Formats: sequence, structure tokens, C-alpha cells
Amino acid sequence: MRTQVRGWRWRRNPLRRRSDVVEAWTVLIVAVLLFVVAPLTGVAAGLHAHDRARTLATAQRAERHPVRAVVLAGTSGHTRTVQGDRGHAYRATVRWTEPGKGTRTAQARVPAGSRAGDVVTVWFDTRGRSVAPPPDDVAVWQHTVTIGVCAAGGAAAVVLLGHALERRIALRHRLAEWERAWARTGPKWTRPRT
Repeated sequence: MRTQVRGWRWRRNPLRRRSDVVEAWTVLIVAVLLFVVAPLTGVAAGLHAHDRARTLATAQRAERHPVRAVVLAGTSGHTRTVQGDRGHAYRATVRWTEPGKGTRTAQARVPAGSRAGDVVTVWFDTRGRSVAPPPDDVAVWQHTVTIGVCAAGGAAAVVLLGHALERRIALRHRLAEWERAWARTGPKWTRPRT
């Protein structure tokens, strides 16, 4: 049965080496970095990302406007896929009426599953180009949480990688210390007795 003595690296004893003390301090520092600094890094990155995403969403809401339009059948009867926006994944020809400007027809992003004759909400920018709808509060918070978790995970990975490197170096120093100690002690044990 093996007995484990807690805190032996902190107490004075003849078997403790300098590398043991360094390793004890390193474990303490790594614990603080993992449990305090990494989460704070994630929170700070998340808050920064939230501010930027909220500002971007507000700017997009100001420059984009929704239009209720009717989906028209295209020449081939099919809609084309648009990359990047899952909610409005297809491009189709739509028609709507603007007050004072009459009926307009254009290619626009429509929600997946839209058919000819469906009334959908499409978004246009100030130049009249079809664009994706601006991000809502849920999308902003999803972005915030994703950035925060990734930043905290990245910080934790850097700390753990640094700790693994430090342990490797500490092991080399510990073996060198033991080798020097044995070089002093070994001849006394291996000398022939008379």
C-alpha cells in the first residue's frame, strides 16, 4: 500500500530538491491561471465581442429595411442556393409594391422552402441590393458566448502547454540534480571495504 504525503514539496526534508520547490510553485501558478485568469480572459473577450456584434447589428438594422414580397416562379422553376445565410438560403425572383414607386421586381434572398406565391420578408440595403437580415439579439449572444468560450479554452490550452513544457524541463533538472548527488555519494557506497 502506498502512502501519499501531501505538501512534501513545501516542507523541508533531505530528499527535497530545488526542482521540487519550483514544481510546487508552478502547480500553484498553473491552478490560478486555469481557474481565475482563463475564465476572466473568456469573459473579457466575450464582452468585447458582444459590444462589437451589438454595434454591427445596430448599424445593419439602420441601413437595411424589410420588404414583404411575393415569390415569383423563376424561368426554370428552381431557386438558386446562396452561401452564408441559413435562414435565407435561396435566391429567387420576388415582387413587391412600394408606396409612391409602384411595383418592383428583383432577385432576393428568400427563406428555405419558399414556393411561388408565398409571401416572404426580404431585406434590402440602401443601394437596393438583397442582403441577409441583420442579426437579432439571439445571434449576438451566440456570437458572444462562442468567442468567450473559445478565448477561455485557448487561454487554458496555452497554460497547459506551458505547464507541460515546464514539467519536461523540471524533469531534466531533477535528473541532473540526482546525477550530481549520486556522483558525490556513489563512490562511498561502491568503494571496496578493507
